[in-house]
Amino acid sequence: MKPAVFLDRDGTINVDKDYLYRIEDFEYLNGVEEALRQLERSGFLLVIVTNQSGIARGYYTENDYRHLMDWMISDLSGKGIHIAGDYFCPHLPGAVVKKYDVECDCRKPKTGLYYRAAKELDIDMDKSFSIGDKLRDLEICRETGVKGILIGDKNRDSGDHYHVCRNWKEISEYFSRL
Repeated sequence: MKPAVFLDRDGTINVDKDYLYRIEDFEYLNGVEEALRQLERSGFLLVIVTNQSGIARGYYTENDYRHLMDWMISDLSGKGIHIAGDYFCPHLPGAVVKKYDVECDCRKPKTGLYYRAAKELDIDMDKSFSIGDKLRDLEICRETGVKGILIGDKNRDSGDHYHVCRNWKEISEYFSRL
């Protein structure tokens, strides 16, 4: 079994631009690339777990999402960063696109995608971390031994199952102390 870092996408890896799906609108957060390289060198699998309700809302399609993700994963690979898995939830109760009007177990804060990734990628949850910009990204930390990091300058106080870092530089410093 391997340790992993579960990563939210929008607001964690890239600047959150409300329902992002176009490559030309994509922008990495400062310091994320070097931090991801360091995490991978430290032996962590990098796994994206993201809600994508823009699909259910009809703002973009699953193919649009996959096109952006294929580009991002390829771009990161070219920079020496390997994404081991990409897991997304397109569902939203009350969705405009009826096939996504589903009460699922994969829309965060529910944790179905984390367990699916753990099974498919043979992840040791007790040695893993989850990083996100919203508390819903850290719900898996309440259920398992996964440790949480809440990123963002709007987040101030650490909780019982997570630590707060303002940016990727602080995250890198946090991991260097482990």
